Amino acid sequence: MGNTSSLKNHVETSRKTGVLNLSDSHLKQYPDSIDVLHPFLRNLELSKNKLKILPKSIGQFKELKILNVSNNMLENLPEEINCLSKIETLQVNCNLLKSLPPMNNLMFLRRASFADNQLTTFPEFLCELKHLETLDLSKNNITQLPELIKQSRLVELNLNQNQIRKLPSGLAQCLRLKTLRVEENCLELDDIPKELLTSSKVSLLCVEGNLFDMKSLLALEEYSTYMTRYTEVKKKMF
Repeated sequence: MGNTSSLKNHVETSRKTGVLNLSDSHLKQYPDSIDVLHPFLRNLELSKNKLKILPKSIGQFKELKILNVSNNMLENLPEEINCLSKIETLQVNCNLLKSLPPMNNLMFLRRASFADNQLTTFPEFLCELKHLETLDLSKNNITQLPELIKQSRLVELNLNQNQIRKLPSGLAQCLRLKTLRVEENCLELDDIPKELLTSSKVSLLCVEGNLFDMKSLLALEEYSTYMTRYTEVKKKMF
């Protein structure tokens, strides 16, 4: 942000619009002056800055529906993020996160993205968020998925470029999962449960770049069942 006067003008406008865009504003610290917007903001954009810390006060934006803090230098998120009870979209890509605080109260969260961080475990609480449809955990260091994944209501799950060594059979029990991306992991062919091909709802399965030849997957008898679902979905799109 160029100067204090410019920030003040942004804040005054945001009182009326409910939107504050401070993306790519050269911020090194969270501007405390925006806390006066706690009752008003619905959309807060803080991406492409150099923020290392989000204050606890972030949890006081009770009306917030969209929060984007991607492309910063965040090493953690405050536990108060769990107070954003109306949040629908949360973007925290390209930071330095090694873990996430519990977010069980984010009951209206629909889209969440934590791509390109340093997460080593799949945050189990995400499996319990009933409205979460799209989850991006690509480009992390995750090695396995929790059995609790079978309870998730996800429609799309992106786990590309992790270190996953086995997919749980519970993935096939995800009632709404249509798109599963696990490209460039550490999967052998036997690590992909046959149920995922035969009895799941998945109609787009992306597994290129793992430890098996794609021809061996295509040769499986179960793969034809998956291809039937894939083809049916494609037909409906046109």
